[in-house]
Amino acid sequence: MTLLELARQERTDLAEFLATLSPDEWDAPSLCAGWRVRDVVAHMISYDELDTRALFDRLVRGAFGVHRSNAIGVEDLGRLSPDELLAMLRRHLTPQGLTSWFGGLVGLEDCLIHHQDIRRALGRPRQVPADRLRPCLRTAVLNPIVGGPWRIRGLRVTATDLGWSFGFGPEVAGPAEPLLMAITGRRGVVGELSGPGVATLTARIER
Repeated sequence: MTLLELARQERTDLAEFLATLSPDEWDAPSLCAGWRVRDVVAHMISYDELDTRALFDRLVRGAFGVHRSNAIGVEDLGRLSPDELLAMLRRHLTPQGLTSWFGGLVGLEDCLIHHQDIRRALGRPRQVPADRLRPCLRTAVLNPIVGGPWRIRGLRVTATDLGWSFGFGPEVAGPAEPLLMAITGRRGVVGELSGPGVATLTARIER
């Protein structure tokens, strides 16, 4: 199965989950600091309808900063209701534009991590398919945009349920999902991991 197909599956699962949320849950905080559930959804789909020129304009407005550009996308879609955001997501189950880059890997990783940002914050866990987690882990440890290389430098990270490891040094081990979330800087998940490198990773996340 291609990365684009995996990304479509992940977005489909997210859309089905979002359809079950109450209005209060749409306005509840996510694991992304300062973003409600609806803000996270807006962010995920805010790049799909941008052509090359519109993407460049967004980056210019954000002074070529990733976080500033993301915030602009959230602001631009802030007027949409939950039903409208869900309808927009359903129109873009297959990533387009920026989120289709690298064979769909951008859309897969972004959606999977943010799906968990929502579910974890709402206390609605799920079993994430291994074939989606594996490419996201491989990318996160190398992706400076999510901060993975900085957080795990000098550490060995091991997904005990996937038979996957990366790096050298004191080990941080555990299931792939909390490992991915910790590598990408989510607080409150390191307690699900173990090993002599946990204290170092925790300190880097808390900074």
